[in-house]
Amino acid sequence: MKLAGYRLRQRDGISCGPTVAVVAAALLDDGYRSLLRAGPGWFGTEQDMVHRRVNRAWPRRLGMTPAGLAAAIADRCGVRCRWRFARGLLPGRVDVITDVLDTVRSGAPVPMLIGHVIPRHWVLIVAVTGNRLRCFDPASGEPREVAVSAVRQAQLDGLGFGRPFAFVLPIRPGPRCAPQHVEL
Repeated sequence: MKLAGYRLRQRDGISCGPTVAVVAAALLDDGYRSLLRAGPGWFGTEQDMVHRRVNRAWPRRLGMTPAGLAAAIADRCGVRCRWRFARGLLPGRVDVITDVLDTVRSGAPVPMLIGHVIPRHWVLIVAVTGNRLRCFDPASGEPREVAVSAVRQAQLDGLGFGRPFAFVLPIRPGPRCAPQHVEL
């Protein structure tokens, strides 16, 4: 899938979450993706609408919570999501990053909340190649790569922040989300 022809960047310093939600929904749903052709005006307006709609109780200036981002994706394209903390093993479950890798390999993008001491920025994991993750960074609109081991060790490099805090995983993305190569 190619999104390289679109200028997909967050519109301000607090809209990384809505931007990631819109891009994730576009990757999950062909019909929603076709709306990107409406141009940059539509994209900026959509980010603002997503932010207003999901952050009714949470202050917009604090960004978007993992639950809010999951709700935004479901609202935009109908794909339900669950969110998980990034650190450690979940009781009775596999390592969270294993679920992330499986989800991305199945063709679904996975939003990742990153920061240093506190969560600060959303990026979107769109592909896994070997032991590298390809991430869409809404601040620049550019793809970035990071090692899977860097995610596990909370030592991210190249994304502006060093620690993953949470992931939002689509649940059974459905037939419109077939495994594919994503070009950003």
